[in-house]
Amino acid sequence: MNNRERALAILNYQPYDRLPIVHFGFWNETLARWADEGHITHELALAWGDGNAADHAIGGKLGFDFNWYRVFGVYTNLLPPFERKVLEVLPDGTRKEVNSDGVVILQKDDATGIPTEIDHLFKGRQEWDELFKPRLLPDDRRIPRVPPEDPDAREPGDSFRARFRNYVREMIAEVERTDRDRPLGLMCGSLYGRIRDIVGMVNLAYLQADDPALFDEMIVTFADLCYWATEQALEVFGDNWDFGHFWEDICFRSGPLVSPRVFHQKVGPHYRRITDLLDRHGIHLVSLDCDGKIDALIPTWIENGVNTMFPIEVGIWDASIAPWREKYGRELRGVGGMNKKVFAYDYPAIDAEVERLQRLVDLGGYIPCPDHRIAPDAKWENVQYYCERMRKAFGG
Repeated sequence: MNNRERALAILNYQPYDRLPIVHFGFWNETLARWADEGHITHELALAWGDGNAADHAIGGKLGFDFNWYRVFGVYTNLLPPFERKVLEVLPDGTRKEVNSDGVVILQKDDATGIPTEIDHLFKGRQEWDELFKPRLLPDDRRIPRVPPEDPDAREPGDSFRARFRNYVREMIAEVERTDRDRPLGLMCGSLYGRIRDIVGMVNLAYLQADDPALFDEMIVTFADLCYWATEQALEVFGDNWDFGHFWEDICFRSGPLVSPRVFHQKVGPHYRRITDLLDRHGIHLVSLDCDGKIDALIPTWIENGVNTMFPIEVGIWDASIAPWREKYGRELRGVGGMNKKVFAYDYPAIDAEVERLQRLVDLGGYIPCPDHRIAPDAKWENVQYYCERMRKAFGG
């Protein structure tokens, strides 16, 4: 069996020969430090992107088989994005910037993590109609294609534009392969998380009460674009996908950033529209990336055809597939749930984590994976040791 066959067999409760060793990518700072330490080249660190050749090379050096976040699809973000521009430079060097989502953020060159949001171009109906909704309509420019004028060309340098164009070329070639050895997901977009991104969490909470008609219209607009994008991906690239995939990130350490009741009523049916479309094309596995404590939203996802939770952040709330499986049965699958914090500790901590994962793997329908990007405090030799221990524990 190859790794694609193994992963699909596990999630479909079928026999398999060994467990694939899976990861969820890296922080850029992690790769930069590992390059400084001589484990990888700086060129490889700069070239890295989820699912690309550099990703596969780095993962292979560590002992991983593949990155689960190997997804591709039609573009569902703002088109065109807002122009990034600096509004003000503060005395300490912090910049007030407008980002591509129309959010005013505080940015520093040496900062890591998510920048602070201080304002949003979105204020209400007028901005939605004039600035945002026109950027969220179906458009053939959203469909990724190799530039027809010179499909073999490679742009020089390591600019984001050059890397993105090469990523598109790699992924299109991969979609068209019928003999690929790693699973590939069809990105179906985001039905609520992207709204949160452009409006802001607090503003979005008020919007539900202040202008419920606009709130509903925004959900429908994003959902219609995601449905169209999924439909186009299936028509243009065919049915040669292994799973559908959504991104949301709408929970934090204590629970959802949205009322579960509102989410169920307003957003749930749109998941069903898209998962039914996938099902008609023979795609029955649908994973969803949501950080934080997701328990209160799982019923909506399961009821509407989203059956694979990812990345199952362990966090301080000890998330695990075990209680979900007990509650929802075998319809609920999972990828993730490995506590990545142990990569900063020592071998005994890694041994204990692998032993804990053994009981979860025995449930079936579950593939362990670090529960988010591998962080800068991770030691290269610890990650290698984890991969070695997983192979010994689970065959291969």
